[in-house]
Amino acid sequence: MATAAPRKSDRKLQLILRHAATVFAEKGFEGASIRDISRSCGISLSGLYYYFESKQKLLFLIQSHAFTSVLERLEQRLEAEASPERRLRLLVENHVDYFLSHPLEMKVLSHEAEALEEPFRREVAAIKRRYYELALRLYQDLARSGGVRATNARVAVLGLFGMMNWIYTWHNPKVDPRAETLSG
Repeated sequence: MATAAPRKSDRKLQLILRHAATVFAEKGFEGASIRDISRSCGISLSGLYYYFESKQKLLFLIQSHAFTSVLERLEQRLEAEASPERRLRLLVENHVDYFLSHPLEMKVLSHEAEALEEPFRREVAAIKRRYYELALRLYQDLARSGGVRATNARVAVLGLFGMMNWIYTWHNPKVDPRAETLSG
């Protein structure tokens, strides 16, 4: 089944989100203004407000889009894999690959999580919870298969996320391995 080409408005939305992530990563959410984002993407203030009524909405869409993309891509990749060990590796590979290819979004996710206000915070938390629960199931499946020794699954999964989430701070693509090598 062929996918429709992205609409012009979808492409513009992605452009704005990419530039907003850049500005938020450089200046921080509180230090950035809508005018900064307008300048960065070359769209008038009124043009930006056509898509977003607030800076909060921009932050929400960056976070929501990133977490949803990672989760949906992982779910799709897991459909074809039965091995508990390979499924957990796919989690790591998928997460690391996405965030190495989206380092500015990763910085925003890591540093601006607390800046998100309700109801946006609750919506992003629900997506993050689904992702965590999937990761927990993958780890528990591997433990049941004997692939890892019995340990506190919650601590193990949160530790794994801790390692993966900070990769943007140290990974240098010129000298460090790619995501699939790091995951295995």
